[in-house]
Amino acid sequence: MTRDDARLRRLLEEERSQLLSELAYFETLEYQDIGAGNHMAEAATAAFDQASDLALRNQAERRLERVERALAKFEDGTYGYCESCGQPIDFARLKALPDARFCLKCQRQRELMGAPPTGPRAYEQGALHLSD
Repeated sequence: MTRDDARLRRLLEEERSQLLSELAYFETLEYQDIGAGNHMAEAATAAFDQASDLALRNQAERRLERVERALAKFEDGTYGYCESCGQPIDFARLKALPDARFCLKCQRQRELMGAPPTGPRAYEQGALHLSD
């Protein structure tokens, strides 16, 4: 393992730790029964808070799956190689997105062919599907 690989692995492990902390926080949250109060505005605020928390939790879970997949690639020796063409993924891309699955050329090709995006915005938009 090169120094750069160790650095990327450390970044992924730190992100995994952060995501696990976030998910543990969501487990501690308790919500009131929506609609049990006397005021519609309070119920609407509670519903919004719950929906926001659920969206953030789902985003963290999807991100954790990607990070875990990338860390597993370190174990089987496939980290840093494109899942499509098998060529090495540019270090600059891995530095920006340590859990990148595809080289830039294959990622562009996938997006042109209509494949769902796999980058950070895919998480924000809920467009990420790990089976892709």
